[in-house]
Amino acid sequence: MKTLQQKLAASLILIGLLAGCQTPPPAQPVVAPVCPPPEVVAPAKPLPPSYVASRWDQLPDWAGQDLAPSWTAFQQSCRGLKNKPNWKAVCDRAWQVETTDNATLRAFFEANFTPYQIINPDGSEQGLITGYYEPRLSGSRTPSERYRYPLYAAPDDLLEIDLAEVYPQLKGMRLRGRLSGKKVVPYYNRADIDAGKPPLQGRELFWVENAVELFFLQIQGSGRIAQPDGTLSKVGYADQNGHPYISIGKKLIEMGELKAEEASMQGIKQWAARNPEKLPALLAQNPSYVFFRELPDSLSAPLGALGVPLTNEYSLAIDPRSIPLGAPVFLSTTRPNSETPLNRLMLAQDTGGAIKGAVRADFFWGYGDQAGALAGKMKQKGRMWIFYPAGSEPSVANGGGAPAGGRAN
Repeated sequence: MKTLQQKLAASLILIGLLAGCQTPPPAQPVVAPVCPPPEVVAPAKPLPPSYVASRWDQLPDWAGQDLAPSWTAFQQSCRGLKNKPNWKAVCDRAWQVETTDNATLRAFFEANFTPYQIINPDGSEQGLITGYYEPRLSGSRTPSERYRYPLYAAPDDLLEIDLAEVYPQLKGMRLRGRLSGKKVVPYYNRADIDAGKPPLQGRELFWVENAVELFFLQIQGSGRIAQPDGTLSKVGYADQNGHPYISIGKKLIEMGELKAEEASMQGIKQWAARNPEKLPALLAQNPSYVFFRELPDSLSAPLGALGVPLTNEYSLAIDPRSIPLGAPVFLSTTRPNSETPLNRLMLAQDTGGAIKGAVRADFFWGYGDQAGALAGKMKQKGRMWIFYPAGSEPSVANGGGAPAGGRAN
């Protein structure tokens, strides 16, 4: 007998297969792998297409790095990696390091890791680096004329199905939906939820005063709610409705409402303030919807997908299909809206629904308005190197594994 979860998984897979029945596209030409530049050290073993063995002196400003804050973030990663193959030994050695001056830490990384430059599938070295942060919203535990927009906990009827339980080859793939009679159907989209269609009464954690701020809280994945009595409560990502993330910034550009250079978080908020009557229709363009959970006050920072607290300006959200969660990543980019170099050893501790691709990352700036100003303006080009334990062949599968949470948007 199949379990209910297996039946649901099979039903959703069948829905996907039927939806995909169409004339196949023409076969694409096979592209030969791009050869590494002459100065790059050729690896002894074949590597994944997105990794090219490098040298320490090829990392911009590696010798001048202040590694103490990176070391703190690395120790957080080790809490999530301590039992992972290839990572346990190096994390055990890290706990034994007693002095944390730059020379000692640099020697540790150089002795225990090999740097690999991350290359895009098309052979290019650069990719998009954006930013995110932990916002502060005004809200209340009870609704009022001022606090009208609900922040929901995950609904009871939202199904999450791990396809690997039926098909092991689909490890890491999950589907979300709901039951309608005996059928499994997609969960309600943003427009449905905002219209009150699903039965979410009683699932309200807080009510906030600004719809666009709530929207951006969902994109950031975590935040703090400032209540009228002065209490500051922390909330974090709990689940998502399964619909794809659609950028409303791109929609505003397509509609001719904003120019490309104006479509930052700040630009979108300014547009919303000028056009409150158009805002509901714009937000509905993104069918993705995020649900939250209240976090303990003792938590020092939001939890990333690795399951450890993020470190301000030293944690990255990455695509876990390209970079293993928890790994050290050297980032070479520029500060927001600037040509000032920003070269830093970061840690891959989070994910995001909009973070797709090899050389692609979201830089965590921290909490508050200043962090938000930097995150909202950040849209830079950058290069990335992953540090992988010396003597081990780099592998995404041997990193932090499936995300423990992270952001859906």
